Amino acid sequence: MQRPARLTLLALAGLALVFTAAAVLPGGMELQVSPLQGGAPLLRVLLGDKPGFTLHYHHSVNHKPIWETHSLDPQGRIFIEEERFVSFNAGMGHLPGRGRHYKDGDLQVIADIHQLVPRLVLRVGAPGVDHTIVWSGGAINLSALVPGQAVEVSARPVGLLRSLWLRLFPLHASPMAGA
Repeated sequence: MQRPARLTLLALAGLALVFTAAAVLPGGMELQVSPLQGGAPLLRVLLGDKPGFTLHYHHSVNHKPIWETHSLDPQGRIFIEEERFVSFNAGMGHLPGRGRHYKDGDLQVIADIHQLVPRLVLRVGAPGVDHTIVWSGGAINLSALVPGQAVEVSARPVGLLRSLWLRLFPLHASPMAGA
């Protein structure tokens, strides 16, 4: 084999090795929100160093704000960690054996829940309920996009190559909360 052909072959092999390594090396956690009935995702982003997100909305009965904080394990399984709300109301409250209840100023807090959410399906409320997914890089108001529709929130670990792609080309439909 002649020298230029050998150098080309080595360069191609090196490039293939770099792309293979980038595809399999860990790159972080991808958060995705998709319509339950199918269709294009509404959100697909790479989460930060401490992967997790908050679901923020207003209670449909008393219209008071609620924050549900979620974490992710290395496999992408979702856990509810904490709930913060102004007052106990329909569907809200502390269940014995599920977390620790305390008061923080005007808020009721249930912390240390760490309960697996096998599948996070959400029927998005109307504008005013403002179901909003908040993550380290931003927020998206689902109520402004797909009121009354069911969505699924999911996460998965991604390789370094996918991570770089998501950093360059995150997908989130408008409107962004606070934008």
